[in-house]
Amino acid sequence: MPSRLPARVLADLLADDPGRPRLTWYDDGPGPTRGERIELSAKVVANWVAKAGNLLQDDLAAGPGTTVGLDLPAHWRAAYWAMATWEIGATVVVGSEARGADVLVTTDVDAAAAHDGDAVLVTSAALARSHPDAARAPKAVDEARELSTHGDRLVPVVDPEPADLALSVDGADTRYADVVRPEPDWGDAPRVALRTDLATALTGILSAWAAGGSVVLVHGADDAVDLPTRLASEAVTVDLTESGTEPGS
Repeated sequence: MPSRLPARVLADLLADDPGRPRLTWYDDGPGPTRGERIELSAKVVANWVAKAGNLLQDDLAAGPGTTVGLDLPAHWRAAYWAMATWEIGATVVVGSEARGADVLVTTDVDAAAAHDGDAVLVTSAALARSHPDAARAPKAVDEARELSTHGDRLVPVVDPEPADLALSVDGADTRYADVVRPEPDWGDAPRVALRTDLATALTGILSAWAAGGSVVLVHGADDAVDLPTRLASEAVTVDLTESGTEPGS
């Protein structure tokens, strides 16, 4: 079967059922967004992707050959920044080399302020209108304030080639032709639960979506949460919250 690029995976979800939930996020971490649950349909994901892609392409001149460092947790916002990067043919960089990328997308104000290239400062909270400390990184784009001003339709200037670099994780590189990894054992339209690092989450999301499925992404570990009951209520069919296994490995 010919490989699909990430943009085609998202387009297929939109064609199949734009209103169906494709990414559900639970925050069980200790931070200010603890207890947050976010559910995104394919249409909503595509809207975020378009806005982020337009910001990258139009404001930051990103495209094929540009590296975009995602200095983010495995978060629903990281998912659309990765997809936006792939839509415009740039390279997602995750891990120890993320802060050395051409464009840095980060929740860390100090990292945004210190970055030599372009930086985007991300606020995790769903309803944030601006980053509370954006003044400390005056050259960075305040995502919460600026992203909504960008268009809901993305037209990439250049489409990626299968041989182009899609993902770099601590120096391990994956081409566009190989970044979407089907998981035949998951079946059709799987509901996949993940609680893991960003790189594994991104490849897991692509694998689930490529099979016409969806993802429940869990951040942190709250002892008060009955995770099995939650995942049962979410109709999860593939539970990888404890395995940490990367799809395709």
